[in-house]
Amino acid sequence: MGKGCLDKCARGSFLTSDLVNVKLRNPLTLSEKRETRPRFERAGAWLFRHRTSLPLPLVLALLIVPAAELSSPSTVWLGAAMVAGGEALRLWAVRHIGVISRTRSDRLGPLVETGPFALIRNPLYLGNLALWVGFTLSARLVLLVPVVIIVLGLEYHAIVRWEESLLESRRGDQYRAYASRVPRWVPRVGSRPSLSVNQACEPYSWGETLFSERGTLIAIAAGFLLLWIKSSA
Repeated sequence: MGKGCLDKCARGSFLTSDLVNVKLRNPLTLSEKRETRPRFERAGAWLFRHRTSLPLPLVLALLIVPAAELSSPSTVWLGAAMVAGGEALRLWAVRHIGVISRTRSDRLGPLVETGPFALIRNPLYLGNLALWVGFTLSARLVLLVPVVIIVLGLEYHAIVRWEESLLESRRGDQYRAYASRVPRWVPRVGSRPSLSVNQACEPYSWGETLFSERGTLIAIAAGFLLLWIKSSA
């Protein structure tokens, strides 16, 4: 999403002092907020911290459930195309947001409004969904596609609701203005990205982008290798 990241103009300066300042002003503020936060947002915070391990049951399903015998070979190629498209979207997003996309904490940097974040607020999660749907199709488990979309859609929506509440509390009017301009999931047809002062810095180099995204690229290669082994067994 259009969220805090490492600013290339001031890299490494995470804005983590917000929580310290809040604690100094009122030691009960954070605990009170946790009690009053909607359960959906609290679930989103938990899902965010465990988002890497949560898809493991889906991985097992793709590798264990037998492929549909009547599925067309074109289904595999369609799945591969979706995986490629999803990873292309992720690479574009990571080039603008940087390594902060890998964080498991709630630290923030400057608001990102460039690249795909100028069109939708959550391109990384949208890319993830395309990856999983693509792998499901490549595994020739077409009937499992709606399940993947519903389960991951609910998970990502809960995470996004938590992230948005965090950004709004820390970025205030700046984030609210951004959210009013840029849709959460679906780009507005015919709309042009609006420029802002946060778009002055250059994106990360492709070398830095690929290094940051290396884990996902390795996982994609391993996923296709395992599916090939499954189909050959």
